[in-house]
Amino acid sequence: MRTLKLTLLCCLLSAFTFANVSQKQKDALLALYNATNGSDWNNSWDLETPISDWYGVTVQDDKVVALNLTFNNLKGELPEEISELSSLKVLNLSFNKIEGQLPESITQMKTLEKLLLFSNNLSGALPKTIGNLENLKALELYNNNFFGEIPASIGNLTNLETLILSSNNLMGKIPSTVSNLKSLKVLSVFDNNLLGTIPSSIGELTQLEELVLSNNAFYGNLPGELAQLSNLKTLLLSNNGFKGNYAILKEQLPNIVDFDLDEANLKGALATLDSDEDDD
Repeated sequence: MRTLKLTLLCCLLSAFTFANVSQKQKDALLALYNATNGSDWNNSWDLETPISDWYGVTVQDDKVVALNLTFNNLKGELPEEISELSSLKVLNLSFNKIEGQLPESITQMKTLEKLLLFSNNLSGALPKTIGNLENLKALELYNNNFFGEIPASIGNLTNLETLILSSNNLMGKIPSTVSNLKSLKVLSVFDNNLLGTIPSSIGELTQLEELVLSNNAFYGNLPGELAQLSNLKTLLLSNNGFKGNYAILKEQLPNIVDFDLDEANLKGALATLDSDEDDD
């Protein structure tokens, strides 16, 4: 009888340990594990142990709140079931070999604050419903193969502080809705196929510290409203078709540290300086 009681107690303790996280959340993690060749991860999961012990998984109050599997040799596509991690705040799968499209279901994860999928092989268009992630503070999708336009709904991410979409195959214009992102500190879209003029409303992003637009097909005059970005420390504009004297703009930005010039604009700035010296 005593042995039976001990056996039952062990079973109950084991069941309690695994019951900390709901079956839906566990199934979502297992779907990711199976879809990305989990047995070959650099740090694989022992599926017989509590989920709280699984590498890169953070559990709080019986809920999975963070998943950090960076540099972990994930290969395959993200499963739709990942959206069942309905309390997730941080999803960091950067520096892996994930391919395929970004699942539409990921935009249902409204608790997400950081979505970091950079340096993978993801492709396809960004979901038009990306704006559903209303609590997102960081969206970093650079160094992938995304194509198509930046969805206008991105302007709904009013808590966003970091938006990095660089080194993809994005095209079209920067949506005017970007001006809604009043908390934005970093906007980087270099090395894409973006075009058009820079909207003057970008001057409304007064918290902006980094603006990186290099290596695209932007053109036209730089809006004078850029001078309103008094917190700007980095402004990279080269390899576009911009017109104007960048040197004058640089003088209007008191905190600028990193600033690049196209050769044509540099010559124009030097010519202006030489002309001023001759007048003296």
